[in-house]
Amino acid sequence: MSNTFVSILPLVLLLVVMYFLLIRPQKKKEKEVNSMRSSIQVGDEIITIGGICAKVVKTKDESLIVQVGADKVKFEIMRWSVSKVVESAGAPEEAPEEEKKPAMPKRLGKKAAAEEPAEEAVSEAEEKVEEVEEIVEEAE
Repeated sequence: MSNTFVSILPLVLLLVVMYFLLIRPQKKKEKEVNSMRSSIQVGDEIITIGGICAKVVKTKDESLIVQVGADKVKFEIMRWSVSKVVESAGAPEEAPEEEKKPAMPKRLGKKAAAEEPAEEAVSEAEEKVEEVEEIVEEAE
């Protein structure tokens, strides 16, 4: 009896490990995708599994009517064919704030950009000179 239990134990452990490493994460991801697909609203921008970028015009139970391109062609797709929602109509994304650089003419901009590292080097050198002068004063 104990011999059969010992021989079955590795198989049971393998099944448990497979569940936690493969099956459970797959189900979690599938649940997230289904909730994303069911929460699609009119005005959302989506990408289909075929790579088509579109805007949702109308929603139905199992399908969506989307608008594509400059001609604003409309056609119907199934909800399961949505790969991801690029921009949701309900919650507009805020653009990340970027550092604003002062506007300079192109010629002056190149010259000023070349001078910035030199200015930093000069200021570092001045700080080191001050440190050396302090050390010399202390030694005297």
